[in-house]
Amino acid sequence: MNSYLTSVSGYPRIGEKREWKRSIEKYWSGETKQTDFLQEMKELRLGYLRTQKEKGIDMIPVGDFSFYDHVLDTASMFGLVPERFEYDGGSVSLDLYFQMARGSKQAVAMEMTKWFNTNYHYIVPELNKCTPSLVHNRPLDLFLEAKNEAGITGKPVVISPFTFVKLGKGYTPEEFGSTVYALLPHYETVIRELSEAGADWIQIDDPSLQFTLTEEEKEIVTNVYDALSKAKGTSRLLIQTYFDSIDDYTFVTSLPVDGFGLDFVHDRGENASSIEEKGFPEEKILFAGVINGRNIWRADVREQWELLKSLTAHTSEERLIIQPSCSLLHVPVTTESEAKMPEFLKEGLAFANEKLDELQLLQSALREKELLNYVAPVIPGRDSVHVQKEVKQAELDTGDRSRPFAERQVLQREKFQLPLLPTTTIGSFPQTTEVRKKRQQWRKNELSAADYASFIKQETKKWIDIQEKLDLDVLVHGEFERTDMVEFFGEKLKGFYFTQFAWVQSYGSRCVKPPVIYGDVDFINELTVKETVYAQSLTSRPVKGMLTGPVTIFNWSFVREDVPKATVMNQIALALRKEVKALETQGIHMIQVDEPAIREGLPLKKRNEQEYLNYAVKAFKLSVSTVEPDTQIHTHMCYSDFEKIIDSISAMDADVISIETSRSHGELISAFESYHYDKEIGLGVYDIHSPRVPMKEEIIQNISRALRVLDPKQFWVNPDCGLKTRKEEETIAALKVMVEAAKEVREQIKASV
Repeated sequence: MNSYLTSVSGYPRIGEKREWKRSIEKYWSGETKQTDFLQEMKELRLGYLRTQKEKGIDMIPVGDFSFYDHVLDTASMFGLVPERFEYDGGSVSLDLYFQMARGSKQAVAMEMTKWFNTNYHYIVPELNKCTPSLVHNRPLDLFLEAKNEAGITGKPVVISPFTFVKLGKGYTPEEFGSTVYALLPHYETVIRELSEAGADWIQIDDPSLQFTLTEEEKEIVTNVYDALSKAKGTSRLLIQTYFDSIDDYTFVTSLPVDGFGLDFVHDRGENASSIEEKGFPEEKILFAGVINGRNIWRADVREQWELLKSLTAHTSEERLIIQPSCSLLHVPVTTESEAKMPEFLKEGLAFANEKLDELQLLQSALREKELLNYVAPVIPGRDSVHVQKEVKQAELDTGDRSRPFAERQVLQREKFQLPLLPTTTIGSFPQTTEVRKKRQQWRKNELSAADYASFIKQETKKWIDIQEKLDLDVLVHGEFERTDMVEFFGEKLKGFYFTQFAWVQSYGSRCVKPPVIYGDVDFINELTVKETVYAQSLTSRPVKGMLTGPVTIFNWSFVREDVPKATVMNQIALALRKEVKALETQGIHMIQVDEPAIREGLPLKKRNEQEYLNYAVKAFKLSVSTVEPDTQIHTHMCYSDFEKIIDSISAMDADVISIETSRSHGELISAFESYHYDKEIGLGVYDIHSPRVPMKEEIIQNISRALRVLDPKQFWVNPDCGLKTRKEEETIAALKVMVEAAKEVREQIKASV
């Protein structure tokens, strides 16, 4: 075996210029036939494999590519289709696959939530009333495709049955083990067939091993790997973990597999300490994740070189594989696309392809036993003395409002005079082809600033009129001037850089382009005041000011790793506080500061959670703390497991919070059965990520379910997220149903009093 081989556990799907996204959306719209779509996907897939081969990667993953989501791929592979989709067995068709993810006219989509602590969303497997069977060995097909058509003997990637069931729903805690064991024989078949086809290594993704396991769970994990090791034939099995250290190092490294993939970037040094203290099993292979797979800054290769050399004291050069800390799914494809980026910044960045180059550099240095002519990256930009002074002063600020919520609530109800179960939306309205076209024309100087501003005003007035006609109680201006809820703000703040093509997948075909925070963040000019004040001038109903919160801007950006997280969050918060005050001064007294990403930044180890929550809550409070008591602060969160942080959500002290519940079919509501939430709250009553228009009965059911545990006086009715991605006709139809449902329940409540 050669020394210091390189490996990758996953590669970006979307393509350098989002070719993947465009191909999928053309298929959805009917512009592309299925045969043509499948051919396009195949060409992209093989192209990604060849890129990795050309970059000299020794172990190239196959099976990490997906048409939508790799967890949904696994559910489809085992025929785990929810009953409402009327699946009759056999291989899951492409259209059924997409219906599971996006919904259909007859059936709501499967739940979607965050992939551990990232901004990637996966489709939650529904494991009740489903009997697994292997209906399609997808990893095998992709392995054979790579082998036969690209000459690459790839490393198949499979989600472990333990993590897959952990990520799923529809079973009781007592049924967890039996649910895993029901899948296990089919996993054995997958492994056996891959081995027979000639797979050398098979990667079993098992990130759930980073959590603290019960004794029962340890027994289940042991049984799983005992079975898979017997099925592997001549193949070798790799347990791949990421995003944190494994909690029980001794237990995991005693499992009967051939290699262990460990994250040495996001674990506070715990994996390295475990190896230093306890050694590494003889004859096992260590896949060392030393290049950050989730951020875009160049690695200090000298530091990683020293780390890898220290690891060889506990293994050997033949048993040490160099790789990124996790799949490169979470970073853009290449900096080569960024022709307009300043050289000082570009030199400090490494996207997916550049990270492959870093692996090669490390491999060469280790093999040659020297690192020649290497210059560590240096990123300038932290030069704002007054910002650093403001942050220092903010450390002494509690961020508390001038009056407690109970007093604010009285003042706000008197001010706004809203009905029971007030209706509103989360903020954005459809970004039509015309809206996007006008923005592009303006950016290319093909449309004057005055004409573009006039167009934005027309769209705003159009949707204010629509909202009034629908009889919504609290309106929004629609956000037609905004590209992205983070990009729009970052473009107007100091310290940010925005790329041309640094896209990453968020969910399905939805891609985002996170900004790069390279310098001190500072407020320059008003961000949203003009558009919001104009919208308010068109109606007597309250219009919410709409901002993205400091924690979300932080979590949805690529942030420097040499500055404390709390420092950057507080810089953003203090900049936003000036905008919040400007809105209030101009007569906007409902202001929504969205924090959809607050949950995803939560560390995976419970012992590290409170530190993050403390500074995240503090940053949010700083951003809104200076408003008057009768100004109502809203916030919004989506697609996460909120029950565990309900105390911190309350501590944010927002007057009104809206949280997604429709896609999880109201399951979050159970959290309020045991927790008394004293502020006002909107639980999303229909799923905006599905193109289907909900039925009134569905929304009434969702409202009624929430009112079993919440007081009607504190409940708001809203969609579960912004409506930017929806079409106009379906948006209007869905909101019409939502308002009708709210009015019907409102009348029922009045009649019962």
